[in-house]
Formats: sequence, structure tokens, C-alpha cells
Amino acid sequence: MSKLSGKKLIDAIKNKGKNLEAEMSFFDHLEVLRWHLVRSAIAVAVFMVVAFSFYDFIFDDIIMGPKSPNFLTYRVMCQIAEWLNTPDFCVTEVPGTIINTQMAGQFILQINSSLIIAVLLGFPYLLYEVWLFVKPALTDVERKSSSGFVFYASILFLLGVLFGYYVVVPLAMNFLANYSISDDISNTITIDNYLSFVATLTLGCGIVFELPIVIFILSKLGIMTPQFMRKSRQYAVVVILLIAAVITPTPDIITMLTVSFPMFLLYELSIVVAARVQKGKMKAEVDFYNGENQ
Repeated sequence: MSKLSGKKLIDAIKNKGKNLEAEMSFFDHLEVLRWHLVRSAIAVAVFMVVAFSFYDFIFDDIIMGPKSPNFLTYRVMCQIAEWLNTPDFCVTEVPGTIINTQMAGQFILQINSSLIIAVLLGFPYLLYEVWLFVKPALTDVERKSSSGFVFYASILFLLGVLFGYYVVVPLAMNFLANYSISDDISNTITIDNYLSFVATLTLGCGIVFELPIVIFILSKLGIMTPQFMRKSRQYAVVVILLIAAVITPTPDIITMLTVSFPMFLLYELSIVVAARVQKGKMKAEVDFYNGENQ
């Protein structure tokens, strides 16, 4: 065997070793991810059992809450109507009959709604598992700056869910339930369509309220800057109004502005977040160059 061939063989062995090491590292990451998913699934299953145990309260007071005229939002609207002397603003009835059209419809309803409640209750823990998986790949500075990720993301999601449930859902439901093109048509709504309506609007608002967290991550990656967000504010207004129009399937301007107003606040908050991230990066660069010059 020549000297050149021996060198090629040694290099091939070294490269093979590196490839094996990389493959082992990749499979190690998959193993870690698997356990994070397992723990997340167990947490959701536990919360599903809790939801099953209190399902009468969940169905009557939470799921069917926006359908009742005694719902908190409708009572507040009636109080406002009394103060402003505008009786049309008061909601005294949400018309429409909810029906089940499938043999296993009510059983599937309990399964699906319990799963949705479980995800809502377990959302902070699911975020915590995501944080545990990502944390080892971060530097000490990144870990320190992102230490409140689970807390702030959970708070924003909770605020979004509450806003969706107590503002968007009742406003949209009241409009759609009272909208009629003919007296010959009566509204009979399937229970799965009703659940999908409430869950989509509620979870959708919860996800939309995560905008500052998304901007924080994009700013850390250098993709988003406060200067760009300020220059794009007029386009953001149009996008926010479009999102509000999609979230609230109602043509009245009051409902759309009610939904879009928190989004405007979130956008301005996101600009502040991006500015703080940029300021932190500039300070870190100054400290780095000052340290090199000393």
C-alpha cells in the first residue's frame, strides 16, 4: 500500500468517525425530543381527565356560555345600553337551535372539547417543554435574556384567550345569530360547528396575542428591526384590519375596531420589544470591542 493510499484510508476512517459522531448526536437529540413529547402528551392526558371530571360545568358554563343571554359580556352590554340609553345594544336573546346530527356526536363532542380544554390548561407546561428542549442550544447570554419566555408567552396567550372568549366570540355570535335574509329560514346549528366556532376564535386570539414573543425571537435572529416596523406601520394597519375581518365574521365596523384595537397595541408593544433587543445587541457589541481594546 502506498503512502498516499494509507493517508486516504486514515482520512476516510476519521471522516467516518465524525459522521458516526454526528449521527449519534442527531439521534440523541431525537431521543431528547421524544421524551419532551411524551411528557407533553402525559400532561395533556392528565388535563383531559380533569376536564372529563368537571365536564358538566365546562359544557354548561364555558362552552355554552356565549349562547346564554346571562353571559357576562351580554350583561355588561345591557348595562352600557342602560347608561347610554341605547336599548338596541342590549342582548336579551341569542336565537338559534343547537342540534346533534350524528349517532356518536355528543360523545365526540365531549372528547374534542376536553382535548381543547386540556391544551388550554396545559399550554404553559407545553411552552416549558419547548423551552427545555431549546435551552441547551442557547448561549449563556441568550438564556438570560430569554429566561421569562414561558411566563410572558403564557400571560399573552391567556389574555388573548380571554379577549377572544369574552369579546370576539359573543360579538360575532350575537351578530351571526341575529342575521337573517329570510323569515323562512331558521338557524339550526350543529354542535360540532358551534364548538369549532368558539374554539377557533378563542384559540386564534390567543395565538395572535403571541405577536410580541414572535417579534422578540425575530429580533434576536436579526430578521426584524424597530426601524423596519415603524416604516411598515401603515401596512401593518391594513394587515391587522384584514386579520380582524377574518377573526370576526361580522361586517359592522364597531366589532372589527374592537378586535383590531388590541392588535394595534400589540404591534406598538412589539416595536418596543424590538427596540430593546436592538439596544441590548448594540451594548453587547460596544462592550465586546471595549474589552478587545483594553
